[in-house]
Amino acid sequence: MTSWNEFAAAAPRISTIFTRRHAATGNLCMLATLRKDSFPRISPLEPRVFEGELWLVGMPNTTKFADLARDPRFCLHTATVDTHVSDGDVKLFGTVHDVQDPDLHRRFADALFEETGFDLRGRKFEPFYAADITGASSVEIVDGRLEVTIWKPGQVERVVEVSDSAEPATT
Repeated sequence: MTSWNEFAAAAPRISTIFTRRHAATGNLCMLATLRKDSFPRISPLEPRVFEGELWLVGMPNTTKFADLARDPRFCLHTATVDTHVSDGDVKLFGTVHDVQDPDLHRRFADALFEETGFDLRGRKFEPFYAADITGASSVEIVDGRLEVTIWKPGQVERVVEVSDSAEPATT
């Protein structure tokens, strides 16, 4: 599987757009999971990159984390209100695995507090999901043209579509 650092090295264009959009929304993304009845669920989430991994953590006992415990597949979408995607847009695809490491959790909580002032120090994180990125796509307006870039592990990023108009599109 692919960690955040491995993904960022292999897909610098998509990871740069993700990082920019993630920061622009105060770290807000939309997480797609599969409910127990197999229908999709979309939930807000503030994923964090820490120690070279993308972490999907948040309030315990939520339905999104119950979904991931049952089926670890996810799609993470950068939140946007700009239908013209002038600042770009990214989707990350992957699976999660729960990392129960109290020392890692302590470092994560310390860093979160230092960066944001949000204090989760001393709390137990269950679950503490690391994302294994299995694919990604982005859209971006470049010189007035819509460019769609995709990436899969073991491949380089590639533009798969370029249109002559800057009409809104989804990845």
